[in-house]
Amino acid sequence: MSAAPKVVLGVAGGIAAYKACEVLRGLTESGADVTVVPTEAALRFVGAATWSALSGKPVSTDVWTGADRVPHVRLGQQADLVLVAPATADLIARATHGLADDLLTNILLTARCPVVLAPAMHTEMWEHPATQHNVATLRARGVLVLDPAVGRLTGADTGPGRLPDPAAIVAAAHDVLRRGGLPDDLAGRRVVVSAGGTQEAWDPVRYLGNRSSGRQGVDLARTAISRGAEVILVAGSMDVEPPAGARVVRVVSAEDMRRAMHDEAAAADVIVMAAAVADFRPVAAGDEKIKRGDGPQDVSLPLTQNVDILAELVAKRGGAARPVIVGFAAETGSAGKDVLTLGREKLARKGCDLLVVNDVSGDKVFGQTENEVVILGADGSELPVARTSKAGIADAIWDAVVARQ
Repeated sequence: MSAAPKVVLGVAGGIAAYKACEVLRGLTESGADVTVVPTEAALRFVGAATWSALSGKPVSTDVWTGADRVPHVRLGQQADLVLVAPATADLIARATHGLADDLLTNILLTARCPVVLAPAMHTEMWEHPATQHNVATLRARGVLVLDPAVGRLTGADTGPGRLPDPAAIVAAAHDVLRRGGLPDDLAGRRVVVSAGGTQEAWDPVRYLGNRSSGRQGVDLARTAISRGAEVILVAGSMDVEPPAGARVVRVVSAEDMRRAMHDEAAAADVIVMAAAVADFRPVAAGDEKIKRGDGPQDVSLPLTQNVDILAELVAKRGGAARPVIVGFAAETGSAGKDVLTLGREKLARKGCDLLVVNDVSGDKVFGQTENEVVILGADGSELPVARTSKAGIADAIWDAVVARQ
């Protein structure tokens, strides 16, 4: 792949076409060489001048403009990625049946690179059996079709069908570009990932928490989706948005997360406990805000230990081979033991299949976009992952999971 990946951004004719401007900006600001190919209908929502100004390139919708350069063939042949956002029900139907009645559908037929579709349409259109059949067909062909978000649509309507957040679409595109393709080695797998921190209340306005941003768990969920998995994200307190295509279960406390993980684990093929679950909680949460006095005073806050969710999930599995269970260990080293020694002890104690060991001393991990880890296996394996993006860490973890299946 070239230093500047070549991306064709297709824009179909839906009201969400205006959000594709944010997708375009996100791609270009990250260094991609983007050619925008809107449909004629899309130009009713956003004019060609806007696309040209933002991309720095001329825009056309038909196969006749610049015919000497054969754009309907060349653009698809030369692209590293074709991304369509929004992908309407009509565009999805035409792509499924191989129609080629404009420049964008011609490109979809000639592309030999990965193709990603970000749907946007009304709920009834998304849920219609014809659309669901078309989406299933495209996915079976290796196209990454993101699930739409749930939220406000046009007018007063609300439901599934909203275009995924532009930043989430850009992140999914970068996952595909980074890997140079769309592996489907998690296709058919149901993956449950926990992410973020938990909050343990000690009065109506205060809580005990931690500094987890949720970024690593979100990257794990998103990369699993792009590798074909069905993903459930059990999300605590996070600084980042969930990825496009994940079913999100929101939780607050460690006990909330415990219940949600047990509920979702029943049908899971893989469980990844990436959340930073609080080890302790107040013995009792007050019904009223604890007031401070007029002068200095000591405050006593009795704590009790939370249940170990990871150990419970391993025990619940018993001797079965499924689900594969992955834990995380955030360590700083202590009592004369280094981080890896503590990680190996934790792996033996927890009984999970893989343990991802983080050295979190010195602000190395929390809130950062990069990390370095060591993936320990119950079989004695040890895989160091050099410093890279958290998305790259996520792919290394999924590679280790796939190797066990």
